[in-house]
Amino acid sequence: MTTGTDIPLRHLEALESEAVHIFREVAGEFERPVILFSGGKDSIVMLHLALKAFAPAPVPFSLLHVDTGHNFPEVLDYRDRTVARHGLRLHVASVQELIDSRKLRERPDGTRNPLQTVPLVEAIRTHRFDAVFGGGRRDEEKARAKERVFSLRDEFGGWDPRRQRPELWQLYNGRHAAGEHVRVFPLSNWTELDVWQYIARHGIEVPSIYYAHRREVFLRDNMWLTPGDWGGPKDGEPLEIRTVRYRTVGDMSCTGAVDSSAADPEAVIEEIAASRLTERGATRADDRMSEAAMEDRKREGYF
Repeated sequence: MTTGTDIPLRHLEALESEAVHIFREVAGEFERPVILFSGGKDSIVMLHLALKAFAPAPVPFSLLHVDTGHNFPEVLDYRDRTVARHGLRLHVASVQELIDSRKLRERPDGTRNPLQTVPLVEAIRTHRFDAVFGGGRRDEEKARAKERVFSLRDEFGGWDPRRQRPELWQLYNGRHAAGEHVRVFPLSNWTELDVWQYIARHGIEVPSIYYAHRREVFLRDNMWLTPGDWGGPKDGEPLEIRTVRYRTVGDMSCTGAVDSSAADPEAVIEEIAASRLTERGATRADDRMSEAAMEDRKREGYF
């Protein structure tokens, strides 16, 4: 007899099996894959799956982090500890370096998430990566909902819907011309709830800001933002100390915290199960710039 607790367990096992299969397919089909690693929960789970896919051998891929210069210190600390723990190689593509060299221009609002495309594509070209693993999920946002698991990109990182291939029976086509590459999304069919249930089941460590903590924040556009050198708060934006947590991790200038008392994975799962907003819809200002903000960035070469 099947019990209620068996259902999520089998569901997570099926998702895990699919992701492990994708990692092994890429290892056999591509020459220079890389894993995008931000220190956020999705990239953490993705790395855990990669470690599992090739154990006891080491992961045959390096990591790539696009550093905006406005990242949360807790996340950067977690990133560096993880790299050291598993003996991984980390490449860092810096937004600040491109601003200093005048290849990029700082935005008036101080937000740097939209500036990540250029350093990302430049790093892919410089290191000749032919497959780039990303932690995007279809439930996050409508532009991601239409993505394939293998997403073909041109030499500039651009996405063209007319060039994407059907993926029947979990058969993936990684063929690409010289200079092109493929973005690969092993977590495509996962949800935010799946990710947290997997974290809870396997006892995976995540940065402390994913759990409730006391923090100095200010309100802007109905989001609680962390003050910093990026340009906040402004006049008329008083600081408050609140108990909050982060559902997603990005640039400090556009990633909002939510009021929460969830201090462990089980409490987070309970909170997410009752939510009617995705984490990006609730806490990411960069996705609110226009109705097609994420779609435009995808076409230009982002995620």
